[in-house]
Amino acid sequence: MFDLILKNGTLVNEGQIFESDIAIKGDRIEKIAPSIDAASKEIIDLQGKHVFPGLIDDQVHFREPGLTHKGNIQSESRAGLAGGVTSYFEMPNVNPTTTNRVNLQAKFDLAATKSHANYSFYMGASNSNIEEIKQLDHTLACGVKVFMGASTGDMLVDNRDTLDAIFREAPVNIVTHCEDTPMIQANEEAVIAEFGEEIDATFHPQIRSAAACLKSSQLAHDLATKHGSNLHILHLTTADEMKLLTSGDLASKRITGEVCVHHLYFSDADYLTHGNQIKCNPSIKTEQDRLALIEAVKANKIDIIATDHAPHTWEEKQQAYLKAPSGLPLIQHSLLVLLDFYAKGIFSLEQIVQKTSHNIAERFQIKDRGYLREGGFADFAIVDLSAETAVTKENILYHCGWSPFMGQTFPGSVEYTIINGQVVYRDGVLSADLPIGQRIQFNR
Repeated sequence: MFDLILKNGTLVNEGQIFESDIAIKGDRIEKIAPSIDAASKEIIDLQGKHVFPGLIDDQVHFREPGLTHKGNIQSESRAGLAGGVTSYFEMPNVNPTTTNRVNLQAKFDLAATKSHANYSFYMGASNSNIEEIKQLDHTLACGVKVFMGASTGDMLVDNRDTLDAIFREAPVNIVTHCEDTPMIQANEEAVIAEFGEEIDATFHPQIRSAAACLKSSQLAHDLATKHGSNLHILHLTTADEMKLLTSGDLASKRITGEVCVHHLYFSDADYLTHGNQIKCNPSIKTEQDRLALIEAVKANKIDIIATDHAPHTWEEKQQAYLKAPSGLPLIQHSLLVLLDFYAKGIFSLEQIVQKTSHNIAERFQIKDRGYLREGGFADFAIVDLSAETAVTKENILYHCGWSPFMGQTFPGSVEYTIINGQVVYRDGVLSADLPIGQRIQFNR
């Protein structure tokens, strides 16, 4: 007897779209076949619905420990499940920062009791923790995060010798936030000198400029080339940075790139209506940059689409531009944004699955997730392309309680989310008794 059979689904997997049933036993996919007629504890008819592998978001900030007035592991993983995100990698700029193995293990211990999605965590780099990085268990952390632009506490890594050592010694993928801090500081001083301190968010892409991004990304690219490092450049935002990336199959690359949904969706014109809501680092830039990012996704120069989910309270975002924090909540709505691109004929369903599931699994060597395969974990995002989803204050699950998409209606909806074989989201409602997710394992 199976625990769950999904009947009549349209599967999107490994570059193909096809009709099939899926049988689940425990937390694994037991069988994928055109027709499965067998005893099962539950059978769900998915006629007319598409089955994706559960999304894997390789860049989120859940704010725990230390910043839980903005978000926490429990609240943000719940929001992710409502958006079809079944696994995530979380960032180290919390309080205390995750820059040693003790703090890293403490986050794993927290997630083992609080996370409703599958999880892993980055070790953060600093100017002084190279020995911690060298001794990092490569089977535990998803990667090493290097802030090559300003960050929390001591996490700005701007010492060239330290950067050289990190790119030489890191035992796992290096992921980078690339902005040049001296250039940003000079830009801000020049803008304030000309316009005063009452500037608004429309100046954000001028301050956190395309040139500042390119200079830092070029440095990361050069260091990775020098040492043969596995480098993944996070949240790329400019047309100029695309020249650092190569098209083609992910397996042939040691340097890969990522774009986030908000940089695909918004341009600098949107600061006029959204203001600090879309203030983020790196900044949202021009329409030309946005279109270049879209083309890079389609050309397989950009390999991964993520969110950089980064909640702040509404009150914090209402401060004057120079005081308002950077970042926006996205994990519940990222798949809806991508379905909007599909509805407009920009991305195919196969491309969406490739960039949000398959490629993350391959790039980070995730074990048994990211695909619809017999023997793999039963993680699914099941969508109805004929439905619509309105984003309202009542259905937002982020701890911060707001979204830059408030009041918007997207084509498509997430109908079911299944994680480790358990239905946790159904017809717009999360299960009352959500299970705890699993620690992500790696084939390393």
